[in-house]
Amino acid sequence: MISAIRHTGLVVTDLDRALHFWCDLLGFKVVKQMAESGPHIDAMMGLQDVRVTTAKLAAPDGCLLELLCFQSHPDKPRWEGTPYSTGFTHIALTVDDLDQLVSKLTQEGVSFPAPPQCSPDGYAKVIYVKGPEGVLLELVEVLAA
Repeated sequence: MISAIRHTGLVVTDLDRALHFWCDLLGFKVVKQMAESGPHIDAMMGLQDVRVTTAKLAAPDGCLLELLCFQSHPDKPRWEGTPYSTGFTHIALTVDDLDQLVSKLTQEGVSFPAPPQCSPDGYAKVIYVKGPEGVLLELVEVLAA
């Protein structure tokens, strides 16, 4: 049995750009960053000559996101999924002020497929946005408890 979800891993192609997005724009904090290589990481991933920089980021509630930037084993530069793709589709983040965050992200050149939408029951205001690697984020402001 599990006792908790430890973290979510996200492979990025540009760690500096990803850290700017996740920390400077969304408010995560770096709690650990390190370069990893050697027999242990090779064995864990079932690969050879792995070189990866990892950064563990904490949300204000303590949940962790791990960014992985591979110097070896490059893959596609962007995630090509959609909200209805099979497998993991998005990360949902609770935000304090959705309109303020949308304005901040828009000023940074981030675009949105549609304006924020209120849920039919009036509980939340929600918007989808793509992060630097194309990963979908669902930003949610709870309006009524």
